[in-house]
Amino acid sequence: MDPAASASGPARRPGGRTARVRAQVLSAVGEQLVEHGYDALTVDAVATRAGVHRTTVYRRWRDVGGLLADVLDAGADDAWEPPDTGTLEGDLRALNGEVYAALTARPSVTAALIAASFRSAEAAAALRRFWEDRYARCAAVVERAAGRGEVPEGTAARPVLVAATAPLFHELLLLGGAEDPGLPDRAARDAARACTPPSPPPSPS
Repeated sequence: MDPAASASGPARRPGGRTARVRAQVLSAVGEQLVEHGYDALTVDAVATRAGVHRTTVYRRWRDVGGLLADVLDAGADDAWEPPDTGTLEGDLRALNGEVYAALTARPSVTAALIAASFRSAEAAAALRRFWEDRYARCAAVVERAAGRGEVPEGTAARPVLVAATAPLFHELLLLGGAEDPGLPDRAARDAARACTPPSPPPSPS
């Protein structure tokens, strides 16, 4: 669930020097962004940090928006799949653990990329594509839960996933709250319980 996973180097594909240059440049984007902020994220700064010629960066990525978008789009190149712990709450806890780790990392490339998406329309569109990809993959969490009888058949996956993860983004990004290691588990528990059918009342004796 981490949009910054590719900022330390996208999934490698065959391609020789082209793939290596892309990995260097995208890694440099993340480093430059967290160290100096969006306003210091320039094509020239990224090229220098990546050790490639500025014309190479301009030719392939054009501008900062193109760089940010490619960092986020590279996330779709990975093989990440949601965890399968055997229970809905366990899966949501594991997902939240990944989100929490990404948002509380020091520095947090994930937080920096999300913030940058408010400054770049191209990055914002790429971030939306990333979330669409991750929500589609994570639908398996709710589908498995339905197969186990934990939730009703046909339960929509996205509301469950949003209910589980939203408290982390709200508390850590929007409110800038202090780190709370118990938050991921509490949010996962609450989301799982909210969509679990209540137990039938005991039969009268």
